[in-house]
Amino acid sequence: MNLGIIDYGVGNIANVIRAFNSLEINNLNVLRLKDSKGIKDCDKLVLPGVGAFGVAMENIIQNGFLDSINEFAKSGKYILGICLGMQLLFDKSYEFGNFKGLGLIQGEVIKFGLESNKPENVIYLDSNISNKNADSKDSIKIDSKNEILKIPHIGWNLNKIEQSSPIFTDLSKEFFLYFVHSYHAVCDKKYILASCDYGVSFPSIVCKDNIFGIQPHPEKSHKDGLKFLENFVKL
Repeated sequence: MNLGIIDYGVGNIANVIRAFNSLEINNLNVLRLKDSKGIKDCDKLVLPGVGAFGVAMENIIQNGFLDSINEFAKSGKYILGICLGMQLLFDKSYEFGNFKGLGLIQGEVIKFGLESNKPENVIYLDSNISNKNADSKDSIKIDSKNEILKIPHIGWNLNKIEQSSPIFTDLSKEFFLYFVHSYHAVCDKKYILASCDYGVSFPSIVCKDNIFGIQPHPEKSHKDGLKFLENFVKL
């Protein structure tokens, strides 16, 4: 099976490749895709990434990946977005502006602590928000105890499964993964497979049909992270 990892010049490609290569799965061929030509030969795609949303989308377009990713998604084959790669799956992001995403999952990406009017069926800011004004530009009071939570959200945090999925095979109902991010997705609950709390409840793992996204870094999350990647390969 050919697993394509899209290299569009942003982030942690080597770590992701190393993680997939460490899996003991027969006939798994991990391909680093620096252009769109090899996508047609892949059985699954992975969209990793660390960095700014707008730069990432510009690189995807300039390197000719956009149409190929959309065609791959329409084929019904599985795609996994990791960290920034998950955020790119949504309609748009407000990171340093207003940028259009891939639009494979309906929703948007916002910074921790921002307020917005959202439908009731959307996981957004909990009612415990106390103050959207930070004492400094990298911290914000957003939890029920009026404590300052540092932005970005860095470190191990608990993921709570909201919907069953084969992607969670042999994982506990609650499990820890490693996060590094300042922005989070806002989407309909029907797309949320797992959630995480960091002053607010936000989607940590999402899915729409054949499109999966994970906000934390499974490649940095030891046993449970590697199990998640293995489950994706075996879908």
